[in-house]
Amino acid sequence: MDEIKRLKECIEKSERIVFFGGAGVSTESGIKDFRSEDGIYSMKFEYPPEYMLSHEFFVKHPDKFFDFYREMMIAKNVMPNPAHYALAELERQGKLTAVITQNIDGLHQKAGSKTVYELHGTTRKNYCYRCGKAYEIDFINGYNGVPYCECGGIVKPDVVLYGEQLNGRTLEGAIEAVSNADLLIVGGTSLTVYPAAGLIDYFKGETLVLINRAETPFDDRADIVIREPVGKTLGSIVLG
Repeated sequence: MDEIKRLKECIEKSERIVFFGGAGVSTESGIKDFRSEDGIYSMKFEYPPEYMLSHEFFVKHPDKFFDFYREMMIAKNVMPNPAHYALAELERQGKLTAVITQNIDGLHQKAGSKTVYELHGTTRKNYCYRCGKAYEIDFINGYNGVPYCECGGIVKPDVVLYGEQLNGRTLEGAIEAVSNADLLIVGGTSLTVYPAAGLIDYFKGETLVLINRAETPFDDRADIVIREPVGKTLGSIVLG
């Protein structure tokens, strides 16, 4: 049976769907991913991108960190794609219980999703390293150089940098959602970044689906593997 048709049938009969996605979900909105041939990690900068997105680099070179962050991490003038809208629609129908994302762009919420676990944080929120005061994304965008709070502390994006721990409550919520799902759809992720990739180990439901353009280490564990863009796939099934 055609894999797209099989997935559609699974979605129709499932009552507790969870979607776990990575950078490939947002590439159809024009946002670069990290590990593809033309992704951010293949681009040339003064320092390796992985290092520039680390806590150590943020502390040692805050000026260079924010130059890179504004240029490469903040998605400006982008809109959700069919993947985001399809997932929001499934949630509206009462079939999808949660979206778990490694992305920081906030496009799931922009499309209308309510229950979203952002494992790596979000560019939409920022806070002062010293006093904890919250700032909107426009504050970071409109600031030249290192953004400072009125108290004098650096305003840090609420994103998880390399060398930092995932938010415990967010991770616990994601684990609970996966544990209770009857259908887990994983899309647009290489499943090589831990602890996020380890979420699949908590799935005890009926069907595991992987939608990704390239192979992943979990392909042999999946019931359905689809080598197509996530938006194209979910959009055709849910939005018609």
